[in-house]
Amino acid sequence: MRVDDFLSERWLSTWQNRVRYDFTETGVHPLYLHELITAEELLDLHGRVQLRYVQTNGIPALKDAVTRLYPGATPKHVLVTNGSAEANYVAVWSRVEPGDEVVVIYPNYLQVPGVARGLGATVRRVSLREETGWALDLDELAAHVGPRTRLIYLSNPNNPTGALLSAAEMAAIARSAERVGAWILADEVYRGAELDGEPSPSFWGMSERVLIVGGLSKAYTLPGLRIGWLVGPPDVVARAWGYHDYTTITTGALNSELAIVAMRDDVRHRILARNRAISARNLAALRSWLAEHSDLFRFIPPRIGGVAFVGYNLEISSLTIVNRLLEDHSVLIVPGEAFGLDGFVRIGYGHPQLLEGLPLISAVLTAAPNA
Repeated sequence: MRVDDFLSERWLSTWQNRVRYDFTETGVHPLYLHELITAEELLDLHGRVQLRYVQTNGIPALKDAVTRLYPGATPKHVLVTNGSAEANYVAVWSRVEPGDEVVVIYPNYLQVPGVARGLGATVRRVSLREETGWALDLDELAAHVGPRTRLIYLSNPNNPTGALLSAAEMAAIARSAERVGAWILADEVYRGAELDGEPSPSFWGMSERVLIVGGLSKAYTLPGLRIGWLVGPPDVVARAWGYHDYTTITTGALNSELAIVAMRDDVRHRILARNRAISARNLAALRSWLAEHSDLFRFIPPRIGGVAFVGYNLEISSLTIVNRLLEDHSVLIVPGEAFGLDGFVRIGYGHPQLLEGLPLISAVLTAAPNA
């Protein structure tokens, strides 16, 4: 199996820890350990946690915590993975065969289409349209979902735009999948990051053929724990567990215990409230800066915290812009090309040094040849 270069992850892993201003976080600036857990709770873990192989499909208390997010789910519906990326991977690997077609809603996190092509599937593209406020192109959806469609993949809330599908759009996706017997793979890792505090609807329960991916990296701002999950029918999840045996086998013992703390109701609500407050403040600053440079930028405000997909009015590739920022100012943002849509950049606006970095971005764009 050969896979495409994964542009966004290779870019981030090369530069993320080497720059002065890292605006690539896909959420609010991550929590420190002391913000998650008290000294007393840490002392309890110190004496209680054995660094052994834990239950490989997820320790029971963690699976129980995940089921509370999905009405009607039981622990048999849940596979705990090393981040949502592994959940995506085993879901595609266990479902897709050579010759299948996978419909992907763009722009998007491009792991799934890369894995699907590596498995010998054909990827069909359906668009969220900037000109309609990142609404789904329903005509494209109808045209591309056909008898060979095995999987429809989407992220909702969307990465990178921060848009939310409407109830009508979600229903259209469910109907399209049902029409041909396809599976929906819904990456919902941003659920909980909604700026208005109202959880967005889940695809869970909309069809018998739905797989949900979630995790602690985005809305919960705990990417370093590497805890994600796959939720679906018990027989399908059990099969994916078998593929998990070939990838990472299990999650870390300490990571799993810390994830249980993070998903405790009182801690979860505290984390989400903290992140909404930071997002609201920083988004206001970002919008003010963009308004000052309205000749350069186009912007549809996100519905979730942390990520902003900003269009620019220049005939220059997003990768060129990002390279110039990196070389001239040690500023890192993500090119739109990494999400399948050039002419945009993704700015993680949850960083505490946002106001220092924004003028450097506008300086590079203003100095571009056709600015």
